[in-house]
Amino acid sequence: MSEKKVVRVVKRAERSSRKPGSARVARESARKAATNMVTNVASWVSEFQERQRTDTAKAIDNLIRSRQQPNEA
Repeated sequence: MSEKKVVRVVKRAERSSRKPGSARVARESARKAATNMVTNVASWVSEFQERQRTDTAKAIDNLIRSRQQPNEA
């Protein structure tokens, strides 16, 4: 509850030298970085799920094959 807030004092000389819209650019770059992270994690999850499905299918196939008995002709 006792978080210290950072307050930055901007003097008039500094204010005129600052680029307008720099905060907007910073927000957009942060948003792009967050989007890239989400996309990356989502691809990891889908790869993991696909690998699990493949492994499960192989295990079930092996289980069914081991229970089958050869046909007597």
